[in-house]
Parts: sequence; C-alpha cells; structure tokens
Amino acid sequence: MPEKKMKDIPVNILKAGMIFTEPVYIDEDNLLVPPGVAIKQKDLTRLTGWGVEMVQTTGGLAKTPETIALAVAKQKHNKYNVNNTPPPLSSAVPASEEELNEFDAREIQENRGSYQEYTQLIKRLDLVFSHTITGIALDALVINELTSQLLSAIRDERSQFVGFILGGKVNGYELAKSSVNSAILAAMIAQELKLPPHKVMQIITGALLHDIGMLRLPKEILAKRGGLSQEEVTLMRTHPLHTYRIISKELNYPDEVGFVALQHHERWDGQGYPASISGENIDIGARILSVADAFEAMVSKKSYRNSMVGYEAMKALMSDNQSRFDPDVLKAFIAIMGIYPIGSLVVLNDAAVARVTEILPGAPLRPKVQILIDKFGQKQQNGEILNLLTDKTHFISRALNPKELVSKHA
Repeated sequence: MPEKKMKDIPVNILKAGMIFTEPVYIDEDNLLVPPGVAIKQKDLTRLTGWGVEMVQTTGGLAKTPETIALAVAKQKHNKYNVNNTPPPLSSAVPASEEELNEFDAREIQENRGSYQEYTQLIKRLDLVFSHTITGIALDALVINELTSQLLSAIRDERSQFVGFILGGKVNGYELAKSSVNSAILAAMIAQELKLPPHKVMQIITGALLHDIGMLRLPKEILAKRGGLSQEEVTLMRTHPLHTYRIISKELNYPDEVGFVALQHHERWDGQGYPASISGENIDIGARILSVADAFEAMVSKKSYRNSMVGYEAMKALMSDNQSRFDPDVLKAFIAIMGIYPIGSLVVLNDAAVARVTEILPGAPLRPKVQILIDKFGQKQQNGEILNLLTDKTHFISRALNPKELVSKHA
C-alpha cells in the first residue's frame, strides 16, 4: 500500500475535544496527541505559546462513535504512547551528574575569548554599582560604553552569550551578573521585534541599570533571609522609583531609558507595580525587560546549575496566559531561545542523549544538538553535531534531567 501523505491542519481551527483517527504531530515528528486521544485546551494553549501555526496528520477527524472506537483501539494496540515516552535509558551509562550539568565550553574553563568579554562586562558594571553605594558620581559615558560593548558582542556571538547565561560560572557580582544577563536577553528580544537601533540601545541601557535602585534600600532588607514583612515588601517595591531617579536625574538619560526600569515590574493584566498600568500602556522596553528579567531570575535562583532549568523556565513563561507578559514579546522570546534553550539535555527519538548547542531561527523545536551518549548507550567524547532542522531522521522526544543518567556504580 502507498504511504499515507501528511496533511497540514491549521491550529486556529482545532478545538478542545477533537479526536483524530491517526496521530497528530507538531513539526511532523513531535507527537501532539495519539489516535483516539482528545485534544485538550492546554495542548492548544501550548501550540499558541510556541507560535506553531500548523500541525500534521495522515488521518482525519473521528466524528462518529464507530470511528472514535476504531481510533481508541488503534491507540491501545499499536506503538503510540500517550506520554510519548522514548525507549528506556540504560542504568549503567558511564556519566556523572556533575559531568552532564557542566556546560562544556573551553572558553568558560579557560576564561578566554567571548567568555572573558562576558565576565568583563559584569565586573565593569559592578564597579558602576559600587560607585552608587560609595557616593561617587556616576558617569553616563561608562554606561554608554558598556551598552555598545554588549550590543557588539551579541551581534556575532548570540548563541555563546546565551550559553554563558545558562552555563557560566561567574561567582559573586550577583546584581551586576543578573543585570548583564537581563540586558543580553532584552537586546535579543528587541532585535527580534525589529525595533529601531536607537530604541535597542535605550532598552539595553535601561536593562543594565534596572535594579540599581536596590542599592538605595536599607541594607538589612537586602540581606534579610526568609520572608519580608508587608511593610518591607512595600519598601522593596519602591526600588523602580529609586532607579528612575538615578537614570533621569543623576545620569540625565531621557525618559525612554528611565521608563524601561520604572515599569519593568508592571504586568500585562494591570496587577503589577508601582503604578498598576496594563497592556500597551506599559513601555515596550519595560515589557521586553519583564520577560528577560523573569527568565534570568528563574535560571539563576539556585546556587547550582541544572541543565533542566532552562527548559523548565521556558515552560513557566509559556504558561503565563497573558497575565504578566505581553504575548507578542513572549512569542519573540520563544523564537530566539527555543523550547529547549542552549545547554538543555534532551533525549532524541532513537534514545540518544544530546545537549542543545544552538537555536536556529524560526525553528524553536529543532535546534542544533551534540550527541553525548549515542543510541547504544556509549558515551561520546566529541559527539556528532546534528542540525535537527535539516536532519529529518532525528527529533527531540523530551527534555532530560541529568539524575536519570547517573550510573548506579559511579
């Protein structure tokens, strides 16, 4: 019999409860639902969040009790698995969790090249912050240089800098590191949205300085461990106002820069602070920084690095449902970061384990990956790099927690 041809189905005509006679795929390979299993609202929300406009199937809509029963029977007796679970992984894979968590980049290990530039950005910004504490007058020229240096760095080495955010090991300089990371991500989003160059520069500047107002709060609040009292929370929420005054009064930047920092804790639904404004009334730079800052906080909040963190952070952002973030900004962020950010460990359809090394434009589900453990369970020192956009024989089955691969005998 001739092989059935895949048909494209627009996502905007799908409805919760629909059942198909054959499996429905995202991007031809990644399973959305097996035959006989109803599409759920969360499936549709996920597709919209990912920017997926078409799904594929060789079957059709099961409309009658008979066709539904046949589809359910096919699901129960053939190879399709509701959870899309890949083949079991060997329990004797010769790899340690520390090995797998390590972002394998010689630049990081030797602190050279673009990684050295990344660490220098952080240290130079930290010096600016120290001037705020000691009362030394801030110099806008220094900040302008940092803005230009950051933009120039990510133009040519975007993937490397994302990798540094997720896998670098810059100890200390927490406020400066968080600010540089947020500025890198905000710049990438602004470029994806095709904002004018001068606006991108303003957003980077506002992002670099967005939390400098924290340094004007009482030290005991910043150093406090455990929960804050309601009075302390109220005081903490004044930091965007302090930042705005520093940016506009001490550094004499225009409001376009100040608003990026002032409004980055506002929410799309109007439930943010300090002014409870909503939607497009929030400055576009602040809406961009809100997404960048939230992602950065999620991947940096633990003292250790876990390559599952980037994937979990993306899932958390995509479940926002237009409450906190501008949906267009979020869609742009997904386009540049992918569903599986750089450094993520993934299982391929043949049970090989790989690390994501590069996100490809317009293909959030099909990055470049490097094989760490092949399909036979053998560890690869310099594994093959696969371009999943052009290699149609491989696709990602799921993200992977390194704990699943630790040898019982390691």
